[in-house]
Amino acid sequence: MRQATASALDDALREGVARVRKADLLVGIPSFNNAGTVGHVARTVAAGLRTHFPDVTWVIVNADGGSRDGTSDVIASSTDGVPTITGAYVGPPGKGSAFRAIFEVATELEVQACAVVDSDLRSITPEWIHRLISPVREGRADYVTPLYARHKFDGTITNNVAYPLTRALYGSRLRQPIGGEFGFGPELARDFLDGAALGRANVWDTDVARFGIDVYMTTTALVRGRRVAQAFLGAKIHDPKDPGADLAPMFTQVVSTAFRLAVANAQAWREVRGSKPTEIVGSIDPVEPEAVNASVEILERKFAAGRLEHQRTWDAVLREPIPDRIDDGAWAGIVYDFLLATKQRPEETQGLAGALVPLYFARVASFIDEAKDLDTERAEALVERQAAVFEDRKKALVARW
Repeated sequence: MRQATASALDDALREGVARVRKADLLVGIPSFNNAGTVGHVARTVAAGLRTHFPDVTWVIVNADGGSRDGTSDVIASSTDGVPTITGAYVGPPGKGSAFRAIFEVATELEVQACAVVDSDLRSITPEWIHRLISPVREGRADYVTPLYARHKFDGTITNNVAYPLTRALYGSRLRQPIGGEFGFGPELARDFLDGAALGRANVWDTDVARFGIDVYMTTTALVRGRRVAQAFLGAKIHDPKDPGADLAPMFTQVVSTAFRLAVANAQAWREVRGSKPTEIVGSIDPVEPEAVNASVEILERKFAAGRLEHQRTWDAVLREPIPDRIDDGAWAGIVYDFLLATKQRPEETQGLAGALVPLYFARVASFIDEAKDLDTERAEALVERQAAVFEDRKKALVARW
């Protein structure tokens, strides 16, 4: 595997750092062909900084993936006088490489606190910036994850893997560990850059450089013992994806990273029992999220195709036959079986995560069937029930570890 590049900053980002020299607060916006939505995001970020932090210096940093639709130009023209650094990150294409560039800029500018927000948000408000940054700047938290109201069929990777697995392993009830919007301080920015949580110098040549970045950040904060809080941000309205049609690559990258982190940090979670609530910043107001379409037909068809491709792997990994309907208990057992397989065969982690994708499709299809007639609150209770099952089954995982 090739060595990670020495820096993720291109000349434009470096020139921007030299121009700004120092800032108290930084908000990073990763992007790739988001000209249609990023102007609203940039204007709102600028308004949040000016409104809630009028007595300090700030900067907005856009790390772009080579957009051809003028995304960076839109950002530069939308920040209403807030100093802005735009440029292209250097490294493998992906969100994580963009974040790496943002971490580097934050470190070089010696900022007090940072936030990162997605570039396709339609529901972002100035208050988001306040809630993500203030706990860090005031010394109440080192890392802030988002807490959203999301449609019952949105966030299926979060609901079925990232949330229950993070909660069960590390003992913190972080509802959106891969949510996309985060706040953190300079120490964590350096932690993210050094890759120590994965125990490898070339972390930026792994799926951390892609969609593995969010779970990498959250797990790093937890295993380093940082103080963590959740910021309630209301509804997340963005460009949602049908789990059957769009999410297989993201699933593979998130899960392979989560599994590698679990194997590398077993000493941090083997003795953890149960889970504890995490402090919430801001009041939780009733919000009805925007509906998200999900095709059970596509999910079931892809599960059937995946059986043909991956049956041999499933036979080798799974201790129990795959049931017709994958409920909470069956799903927790499947995920833990695959996690154990990655411990035993770490060189196959990527392939094992890929073999889990069709089973994830089947699990989501089962969840949709169970939740289709439920309102948001009752569907959320199903997610919580599943997370409790993951906690309950952890004892058996530890015994086999």
